[in-house]
Amino acid sequence: MADYTTVAATTQPDVSTAASTNLAQLDSSKLVIKLATELKPVPPANELRFGQNMTDHMLFATYDPVTGWSAPEIRPYGPLTLDPASSCLQYATTAFEGMKAYLDPNGDPRLYRAEKNMARFARSAARVALPRFDQDELLKLIKALVKIERHWIPAKRGHSLYIRPMITGTRAGIALAVSNSATLYVMCAPTGPYNSNDGSRPLSLLALSDTVRAWPGGTGEYKIAGNYGPILGPHQLAQGQGYDQTLWLLGDKVTEAGVMNFFVALKRDDGGIDVVTPPLDGTILPGVTRESVLDLAAAHSSRTALPNLSPSLRLFPVERVFTMAELQTWLSQDRVLEVFAVGTAVIVVPIGRIGYQGEDIMLPSFEGGLGPVGRALHTRITDIQDGRFDWQGWSMPCD
Repeated sequence: MADYTTVAATTQPDVSTAASTNLAQLDSSKLVIKLATELKPVPPANELRFGQNMTDHMLFATYDPVTGWSAPEIRPYGPLTLDPASSCLQYATTAFEGMKAYLDPNGDPRLYRAEKNMARFARSAARVALPRFDQDELLKLIKALVKIERHWIPAKRGHSLYIRPMITGTRAGIALAVSNSATLYVMCAPTGPYNSNDGSRPLSLLALSDTVRAWPGGTGEYKIAGNYGPILGPHQLAQGQGYDQTLWLLGDKVTEAGVMNFFVALKRDDGGIDVVTPPLDGTILPGVTRESVLDLAAAHSSRTALPNLSPSLRLFPVERVFTMAELQTWLSQDRVLEVFAVGTAVIVVPIGRIGYQGEDIMLPSFEGGLGPVGRALHTRITDIQDGRFDWQGWSMPCD
């Protein structure tokens, strides 16, 4: 698998480091803050819908091939100005991230494993040959933005401030070429449970193999704009047939559920549970929640006990290829204990049925939605995000 952050450094002189080119780097010490003179009303927590209510301010910086990165600004939220021939509009040279800020018990804002988001953001930007940026400096700037927008973070369990960093190519010209200029911006939106689903209603998926989300050697492991628009047609098809989202197959191989990572909890002969998910083979987005689930499963119960799970129960994180045929076999053998999907927006959400080859495959169901393993993982991750449980420095204050 190519390391595009290295490739970018060796093939694009305009995105080399400031030390070698004398171009300005992204620098949080140069931050300029221009506060809005009129603030929007903050909607009640129970009226929030994912990504619908933008906060008062945004972070903004531009990259110029001659001078490098501009001084970053926090300024009132508003429209961008783009040339109609901008690279992002012509060839989807846009990378983005999804992360959240939470209020801890003291009312202070915190971020969850944000360094993981910054690293993935940089990899994604490099894949579409956009200018490099200092990840640590960007994280400092995001913390500054979150502190300003702190009053937008709902003080309610399961609610948060969704943060969307984006970098988009702004080189003007219809010719297909590397964008040597870019705009980086970060916007925020308070949010409640994704799709108004608090985990009590299992999602349904329509398994599709005639259209694919990603393929070997493609861009499935990157969070870039070109990966997301093409899934909307199949998503619309699934909803038209009464399903919530799609289950993406590659041949018969299970990959992702909508824009989430897919998990199966399997009974083992020794009494333990395999927590199984497809491997990072280039077709799977390396989700931060996915990694958290695997890490926490490995830690139970040798280093921590997950909520309401017996300390004697062994969980085994397993990354392996599996097919729909195997899933059906596991179900017939009564080995499938739970099926769930994970992601930044949903954290952990149960899957109740899968439409496959004209029939519905019914999955184990539980009162309250999630099964014991999914519920334990959801609770522990939420507690860490809210600063109620300290674990491996995953939750960081916005100091």
